[in-house]
Amino acid sequence: MIRLRSAAHTDIGRVRSENEDRFLHDEGALLFGVADGVGGLPCGAEAAQASVDAVADLVRGTAAGEMPDLVAITRQTNDRVHGLGLRISPVMGIGSTLTFGHIWGSTLLIAHVGDSRCYGWREGKFSQLTEDHSVENEARQRRARGEVFYYHQGNRNALTRCIGQPTPLSVDLVSSPLQPGDRYLFCTDGVPRLIRDSELAEMVALPREPAVAMREIVDLSVRRGGSDNATGVLLFIDALG
Repeated sequence: MIRLRSAAHTDIGRVRSENEDRFLHDEGALLFGVADGVGGLPCGAEAAQASVDAVADLVRGTAAGEMPDLVAITRQTNDRVHGLGLRISPVMGIGSTLTFGHIWGSTLLIAHVGDSRCYGWREGKFSQLTEDHSVENEARQRRARGEVFYYHQGNRNALTRCIGQPTPLSVDLVSSPLQPGDRYLFCTDGVPRLIRDSELAEMVALPREPAVAMREIVDLSVRRGGSDNATGVLLFIDALG
């Protein structure tokens, strides 16, 4: 039996006219995560909402005793969001990031598409468990393989993958065996854009309730300008049975 504590918080920020972030926070289903409507495309809030709704529906719909296939679930979510885009934005489509985790047994399984993030904290060490699917990272990976790849600096943060795309979707899957004391932060890019990883590590590590820490993290991003919506879900693993 896992004992855990968790909290979620979101804020529109100081610049945007609409909050296009959404979160997954369901302790009963052991399901946690975030989605962020893709900038530059219409109906970002609808894309993010459809993403979290589909994931929740598909995970809860998995047969009892059967491990959910998060890659398949993410691809089905992509298909649903793409279908919604054909109806509400047939010319441009719609898109969302999606980073979510599901606890199965004593393991946190994380599915990831886009540039929202999942961080892990364990025994004082804080690390980013997901990798942003950006043009800059794609260039770095391809150059490491010896390929020639050029891009404009103005496009370095553009996404190379998102939920809602018409082409077959590549999904990152991360498996993190749990230990008592572990802490996990799922957040949209409005958080790390304004808060350094070292600062996030300090705020996650403090001995307090996750709701307090999660609100402080989001509120800090707003105080520093709030240039984007900021959303996070914080998960503390207290004990494993």
